[in-house]
Amino acid sequence: MLRTVSLCFFAIVLPLQAHAADVLRITTIPEEAASEQIRKFTPLANYLQKRLGLKVEFRPVADYPAAVEALVNKQIELAWLGGLTFVQADIRSGGKVIPILQREEDSKFRSVFISQTNSGIKKLGDLKGKTLTFGSSSSTSGHLMPRSYMLEAGLNPEKDLSRVAYSGAHDASIAAVVSGRVDAAAVDMTVWKKFVETKRVDTTKVDVFYETPTFFNYNWTVHADMAPELRQKIERAFIELSDATPEGKEILSLARATRFIPTKAENYKDMEKAARSAGLVK
Repeated sequence: MLRTVSLCFFAIVLPLQAHAADVLRITTIPEEAASEQIRKFTPLANYLQKRLGLKVEFRPVADYPAAVEALVNKQIELAWLGGLTFVQADIRSGGKVIPILQREEDSKFRSVFISQTNSGIKKLGDLKGKTLTFGSSSSTSGHLMPRSYMLEAGLNPEKDLSRVAYSGAHDASIAAVVSGRVDAAAVDMTVWKKFVETKRVDTTKVDVFYETPTFFNYNWTVHADMAPELRQKIERAFIELSDATPEGKEILSLARATRFIPTKAENYKDMEKAARSAGLVK
């Protein structure tokens, strides 16, 4: 286990190397610290290794664009992307990436805005003149969709707020509000719920003041050049995950999922329109 983790950390700072055909490399957009990513994805890698009969390596990357580039350039075979990073990868690759799976929850996803409970912020309009942090600029739930709903509410972040920051990750955004470095943050609802469930945040001091409408979000995406047989095996492995087994229960819990279901590129067309409107893709 220690050897696997050390190799994974190496991948953050070293170029991703050429690989043998019997190795499946997976990565994720880095919403949380690398150590947390490794904790969450190692059981999945072990499961896929058994199901596929391949060596499976989980390789963290430094930032969201790195996850996109790694998939587009075939430096990894399977990537956990947000809706926006999928759109970016789709455009960047000329349509050469395929979303194959999502959690059932990802068809009705939400972001939340949080603030300290004594801040006086009760609705989006109250953010005028305040400070706000998004997550990564490439985050769907931590930037694109919250920004879209702010604009719909007549609130321009750069013009109407006193300062807009980018923390780089949902956990960092939550920490920024807890510490008082910013007045508010936009974060992934599932990350927020996990913080609340594990008592990593005191909701008497920091809580949600606005939930967005629903949208499609995360998916597992592969490069179109992957052999169809392997893609189908991966799909079956995910779809057959069940909380009826200890292994399945652990993996689904770590993924904050009830189950995985098939998805398709058409589900993200509205996301692409929002991204183009926000100037996040061209």
